[in-house]
Amino acid sequence: MKQIPIGTLVDGQDAVRVLPQIIPHGFESFGLTFWQSTRNLDLSETSKQVKEILAEKDISISNLGIFGNPLTGEGDNSDTLASWERLIDHAHDFGTNLVTGFTGRMPGSLDQSIHSFSEVFGELAKRAEDRGVRLAFENCNMDGNWYEGDWNIAHSPISWEMIFNAVTSDNIGLQWEPCHQMNSLIDPIPQLRKWVGKIFNVHGKDATIAWDVIREQGIHGPEKFVWHRTPGFGDCNWTDIISILMQANYQGSIEIEGFHDPVYCNEWEMTGQVHALNYLKQCRGGEFIPNPK
Repeated sequence: MKQIPIGTLVDGQDAVRVLPQIIPHGFESFGLTFWQSTRNLDLSETSKQVKEILAEKDISISNLGIFGNPLTGEGDNSDTLASWERLIDHAHDFGTNLVTGFTGRMPGSLDQSIHSFSEVFGELAKRAEDRGVRLAFENCNMDGNWYEGDWNIAHSPISWEMIFNAVTSDNIGLQWEPCHQMNSLIDPIPQLRKWVGKIFNVHGKDATIAWDVIREQGIHGPEKFVWHRTPGFGDCNWTDIISILMQANYQGSIEIEGFHDPVYCNEWEMTGQVHALNYLKQCRGGEFIPNPK
């Protein structure tokens, strides 16, 4: 059993500038993310620069992420599918075998997207498998629900069953985080126990649920009833989460997804992230200490 690396997400376009500044805080892994497109970034050159920055450090690039709608390919998402392909082709250059993102979504109810999903990701899964790369879908609904949405269908357990039945490949799985489930008032712990075998990567993001607001006003009123939080400031039991992962021989990492907390934000962003880093390290049991011989 190995310790689960704790890291954070970094904008792939800005990684070469940002990584040297935050490495000293003690992050053990990084996920490099792109919004809708890798644009004109030279991935080969960037991977060389990132490797130089991480050289002789026990730090990994755990995954490359592309977050857009590859199913419609419209407007700002016109390059999303090609970006999936580019990241799959360059994943090993960064020292990772995992590419993550949204599934995308067609207009209408969630089940109307399955045919397009199976066509697009059936091909992407083959491309990835040929290159020794896995794919994982984040479980964020992006304000969508079963009946409508613009970004992602992989946000509920029923849809997970559908997408894994549509593309029956062992190299596709989930990029799971408890926050998105808590936003839907789902208990993340039993869900994690059931789905842990399909989870390739975990986003470190928590949530705070205002049950007093829900009891008084429900979830359709004007008052907010749930907030995204940085781990250590929300309701999740991360000791349980990490224990379940370790008992299942989870081989991935946990990357903190910052820039969502309503309190530890702006000039306090890195304060919150480093607190989360140290908190999650404690939840996994602290630093490894060998037994006496």
